[in-house]
Amino acid sequence: MPASNRHHPLPPRIAFLRHLLRNASIAAGLVLGSVGFGALGYHAFAGLPWLDATLNAAMILTGMGPVDRLESTGGKLFAIGYALYSGVAFLTMVAVLFAPVVHRFLHRFHLDIARDA
Repeated sequence: MPASNRHHPLPPRIAFLRHLLRNASIAAGLVLGSVGFGALGYHAFAGLPWLDATLNAAMILTGMGPVDRLESTGGKLFAIGYALYSGVAFLTMVAVLFAPVVHRFLHRFHLDIARDA
């Protein structure tokens, strides 16, 4: 049988759960790193206290919007860059988190089609 026509069985559920846990850990690391980066930037460029800087970073990362009004040019420029980064980072985190679920669904769908053919 040609290599393209081989159908690999669905991996066991425990392998799927390990894969899901690994990807959830990666996504959590991306969240923590992104909030840390944002908090550092808001603290350094906007002069916000650490708690307020972290709050603003978390709110921007989740798409809720800023909490504090920024007065400095540096703070505003950082906020622009961080907002653009956050949009891409959020989509990346969602993709990493759901990739094992989508992969398993498509694999099962493919096996069902091959079985019915």
